[in-house]
Order: sequence, then C-alpha cells, then structure tokens
Amino acid sequence: MLFKFSEYRFKDYNFRLIIMLIAITVIGILAVGSAEKSIQNKQIYGFIFGFVIMILLSFMDYTKLLKLWWLIYVGNLGLLVLVKLFGETHGGAQRWLNIGIAVQPSELAKILLILFYAQFIMKFRDKMKDIRFILLSIALMVPPLLLIAMQPDLSTTIVIFLVMCVVLFCGEVPYKYVLGTLGVAIPAAVLLFIYILQPNQKILKPYQQDRILAWLHPEQYELEEAYQQLNSVMAIGSGKLTGKGLNNNVVNSVKNGNFISKPQTDFIFTIIGEELGFIGSALVILLLLGIVAECFIIAHKSKDISGRIVAAGMGALVGFQGMVNIAVATGLFPNTGLPLPFVSAGLTSLVSLYIGMGFVLNVGLQCEQKYTN
Repeated sequence: MLFKFSEYRFKDYNFRLIIMLIAITVIGILAVGSAEKSIQNKQIYGFIFGFVIMILLSFMDYTKLLKLWWLIYVGNLGLLVLVKLFGETHGGAQRWLNIGIAVQPSELAKILLILFYAQFIMKFRDKMKDIRFILLSIALMVPPLLLIAMQPDLSTTIVIFLVMCVVLFCGEVPYKYVLGTLGVAIPAAVLLFIYILQPNQKILKPYQQDRILAWLHPEQYELEEAYQQLNSVMAIGSGKLTGKGLNNNVVNSVKNGNFISKPQTDFIFTIIGEELGFIGSALVILLLLGIVAECFIIAHKSKDISGRIVAAGMGALVGFQGMVNIAVATGLFPNTGLPLPFVSAGLTSLVSLYIGMGFVLNVGLQCEQKYTN
C-alpha cells in the first residue's frame, strides 16, 4: 500500500523538524506582509497547501513513489521545455508558466532532480564505482541544468549543480574520483573567475558580469548594480538588536523609502534584519541550520541509499540556498536572485520545499522503523 499508517508509530514522527518549518514559515509570512501586504494572503495559502501536502507525503512510502523515477525525470524536462516554449517573461527572464496562477518550474526541478537521482543511484548502486556510469549520471544533469540556465537563471543552475554533487557523494562515489574532480575543479574555477572579469569575456551576459564587478568594487557601482546591496547592508545594520518593528512607518526605514527592489523575495532577509534586528536575523539563521541538521541526521539513519540521498539532498538545498541568499543580503556574495527557503514570497518555491520535506519526514519514519523492528 502507498499509505502505511498502521506501520508507523506516532512517537517516531519528527516533530522537531515540523515545529522549525512552521516557525520559519510564520516569520516569512510576517516579513512578506511587511514588505508587500498585498501578497501576504497568497503566502498564507501557499503555507497551508504545502503543509497539507507535506503531511500526506510523510505517510506515503517513499520507496514506492520513487519507482516513478523516469516519469519524474521526463516530467521535469517537459515542464522546463514548456517554459522555454510558452513561458512568461518578467524582468528579462523567461521562468514562469501561467496555469491560472504563475508557477516557476525551476523551483520544482530542484526537488524532482533529488528524487530522480535517489532512485537512479539506488537502482544502479553496484555501478557507482564505474567511471563510465558516473559520467552518465553527470550527463543526465545537463539537459535540465541547460534549460534552466537558458531562462536565464544562472544562480539556480549553480545551486542545483552543488546539490547534485552532494547527491552523488551520498551515492558512494569512490573518494579517488571525488578528490580527482576537486583537484581539477578548484583551479578551473579560479581560472574561470579570472576570465569572466575580463572586458571581452564571452561566458556571462553583461548584467551578470556587472553584478560580480559591483560586488568586488561597490564604491564604483554605488548608484547602479551595488545600490541594492549597499542599502541592504545599511538596513540590516540599522535594525540593531531588536529592530524597528514589523509594519513600522518610521521615516528612516530603508524599506519605507523604497531603496530595495523585491524586498519580499530576493532581499527578504533585509526586511528581517531591519525590522526584527539581530535577534530576528539570528533566529532565522538558527532555524535554517536546525532544518539542515535534522535532514542530515535523518540521512545518516536512513534505511537505504535512496532515503539518504533524499534527506541529504534536501538538507543541502536548504543550506546552500539559505547561505547564498543571506550572503547576498549582507554583501558577502554578488547579487544572485535566489529566494530564502521558507521565507521569501513565492508559491512554487514554498510548496516545492514542503513537498521535499514530506519525503524527508517519511524517510525519518522508516529509518526509525528499521531500528525498532
């Protein structure tokens, strides 16, 4: 049976993870409402919908759901192709499908690729020591990553690639291949970074290169590409210990002065820093770290490789994406446009993450079952 209610014990349910998910999402709803009141209700509906799906998935047998692995992969590619053919364009990026509401398939792709590789590696685990099979595993990443990069959405492409590296590592790729890849990849990344800073480089679009240059030399771009990040850092610092309060109307607020664009999405951490202060910012970071830690603990206890990959992949996704979003808001990374997990406005992002967490909860239930049977 797909649902296995009678085989699970209520006390084995990971309520710590659920409480942290609820807490960080509620903070997000409050921050989104302060940044853009008109979309707060939509965020609430997304939370309710995502939470219900998560609970239902948590009682489904993930091993049976993952047997649809090729359907998951093909369906994911199909959605990304539809975006390329019929997607809506906003701000120069073609990332959304309108099905009555705007959905962003690249957000769902993060979860679907984790699920696909969980079963793919589980099914062919005996071949993970064969370099040809490893190359095939990497080749299967190329079509979805290429379609996302063409939207263009380079930041999402990079995050998914990093998550897939964690997934392959959890799939027991031999250390000699991991170390060999790092030995090549790190120097190559340094050389690539040096190249993309050159005026005549052909890899990045001009606006992407300008974001990196603005990050390196903010004083030269303070009225252009570095404008938002400089204001973001100032806003976070102005929040001090306890912040200026949600929905405030103080005149010295960076948010109220409209000095930050998209404060409800890319720069939601700016709102948290300014209005909830160091305490609110630290709470969000601690909740993200707690969610990541719970995912990795579940991965460590999982009954099989597929469960380990699902839980570790979700932990890596939340960790990488959360780190990058906060680093952008604080000026530590170039501006990328990634949402803060469970906090930024965006129905597809929020619901997709809750779908992934539903699988993680079920992995946790089944690993508890393994140790108690």
